[in-house]
Amino acid sequence: MIMKNDLPVWLPGKDEIENSFVARFIRYCGFESYEALHRFSIEQDDQYWRKYIEFSGFVWKRDHETFVHFERGVEFPQWFIGGQLNWVDSVLRWSDDTFTADRPAIIAERESGHCQQVTYKELAQKVRAFANGLRQIGIKRGDRVGMLMENGVEANVSLIAISYIGAVAVPLFTGFGVDAIISRLASCDARLILATTGFPRRGRFVDAQAYIRDAVKELPSVEHIYWKPSPEGSELEAHDLRWSQLLAHSDEASVSESMDPNDPFLLIYTSGTTGKPKGPVHTHAGFPLKMAHDSNVHINIGKGDVLCWPADMGWIAGPIVSFSALLNGATLVTYDGAPDTPDWGVMGSLIEKYRVTHFGASPTLIRGLQAHASDALAHDFSSIKVLITAGESITPEHHYWFQTTFGRGECPIINITGGTEVSCALLSSVVVKPIAPSCFNTTSPAVSADVVDASGQSVTGEIGELVVRKPFVGMCSSFWRDDKRYLESYWQTISGIWVHGDLALHDTDGYYYLLGRSDDTIKVAGKRLGPAEVEAILVELPQIADVAAIGVADAMKGNRLVVFLTPKPDFNGDPEVLKQTVMDLVQSRMGKPFRPSEVYVASQLPKTRSTKVMRRLIRNVYMNAPYGDLSSLDNPAALDELKHLIPRV
Repeated sequence: MIMKNDLPVWLPGKDEIENSFVARFIRYCGFESYEALHRFSIEQDDQYWRKYIEFSGFVWKRDHETFVHFERGVEFPQWFIGGQLNWVDSVLRWSDDTFTADRPAIIAERESGHCQQVTYKELAQKVRAFANGLRQIGIKRGDRVGMLMENGVEANVSLIAISYIGAVAVPLFTGFGVDAIISRLASCDARLILATTGFPRRGRFVDAQAYIRDAVKELPSVEHIYWKPSPEGSELEAHDLRWSQLLAHSDEASVSESMDPNDPFLLIYTSGTTGKPKGPVHTHAGFPLKMAHDSNVHINIGKGDVLCWPADMGWIAGPIVSFSALLNGATLVTYDGAPDTPDWGVMGSLIEKYRVTHFGASPTLIRGLQAHASDALAHDFSSIKVLITAGESITPEHHYWFQTTFGRGECPIINITGGTEVSCALLSSVVVKPIAPSCFNTTSPAVSADVVDASGQSVTGEIGELVVRKPFVGMCSSFWRDDKRYLESYWQTISGIWVHGDLALHDTDGYYYLLGRSDDTIKVAGKRLGPAEVEAILVELPQIADVAAIGVADAMKGNRLVVFLTPKPDFNGDPEVLKQTVMDLVQSRMGKPFRPSEVYVASQLPKTRSTKVMRRLIRNVYMNAPYGDLSSLDNPAALDELKHLIPRV
């Protein structure tokens, strides 16, 4: 056992070294070590991807002739020239596999307790029937189809069937309001909306009909709405079209559309810090192939495994999770509900009930589970083989807690950082190498990721920008009808290099750490630090459940540090004493210049539906600045509380 951050490092055992997907792929490529495979992936990425396609059985209709063209420049690569495929064929193949055909493809539980299941054979039938239904109403190759549906069987069938006919899915977050729906579907001229009537959330029913109907009044391109009725209520009018009507077609004589590898299948908007939402476009031989690869090589998932990783289909995490399971013949367990409802034991209940082998949780969710450990841990986790976390940085302490409780001290935690624009992993871990708490033990194969200074030079042992030095399979092709903004966002900070917008550290032992967004950078007395550095110190305090650190302008220091926190539910101490403790701890650990100028104690911090703390909004509240895009905010009441906490001159 070796130690790092004063915590033990997970070490691979014989099974991981010999039988994991990455171990088998190393042998398939004729190498003896992961390091040799990784060098091959960077130096000969064309041959690497050909080997992976052969190894995985990813389905093509026609093999490619040329790996990549850069006719429009390095920023706009064209991949797999001459090939033809439809990524959906790589999901539907499992309906003909004797092992997987009659196994559950999707198990969908709702907060109300309602449950659906479909096997791979049934999933294929539904996809082909639904695809025929879409064709019957005139939806064709290249058309955009909006989806505002809670994760479950219908959402996955819809997404897959849209791709099956060559149309483009535009998933929308179930918490979006009227303006957010209009801004996204108007920009892409969507012809059709597939929508839920509503869903339960923390014991109350959220009726989605009103805001969808209001939005459509401002969307002249939308010809129809097909509604998926909620089991919990929300009646439709007699003339309304039902999602089930599209499913009520024969699945016979249905063949997937043959697509160019660079044809779009997914347009998934992400909220910008300012201005209109960005619309990354993903292609048939990009995101799906990268996801099949990453879920094999990093997450170690395959036939017979069971994946539960709560995610909304309206953000990139939804397709990431679905593809990780369905492209590999595993069972996908979805939960459409809040992770604390009916109580904090709901995740453990799903793990025990469905014998989940791969469980994913964001760092914020992990902190919530730890804060309510009596409920969260009251279940059997013996089925778990791999734990996953992503979405933001995780502290070593919370990494270790997750590993020793949900993972029984035996299972690796695969930390992943990617994003809406780049599919899954830029940095991650593989199970054939030691994994230190809160780190990544590798850059993803075939991704030339690096940590650099402002001039683009590699740095080790100091904070820098996470970048990618050359294009890779899986990155988006551009933003929808907005190449200029795409270039400005990622390619023009350092010429010829993709600047991802994350602060990272590459240490002398070869591990990588994520330290927050670049636009969250705090520079105090000339030192640049990420908010995660401060937050990692403060969450060690047993009284604290959540914390966010922001930098605000200061004439003397450049920035000064302001901290917001929420205490754990059992905290009954004096908030003023807690504030003083926070200030003293940061000063003692980081030095006097970094002592927070202010500390605020709140009952909640603004978060996304995936439980990520929104520092941008906290900063805007503090500065009394316009909030900007609120479409991803799950708890608007948090903003009102913070606004009243902060004194105004």
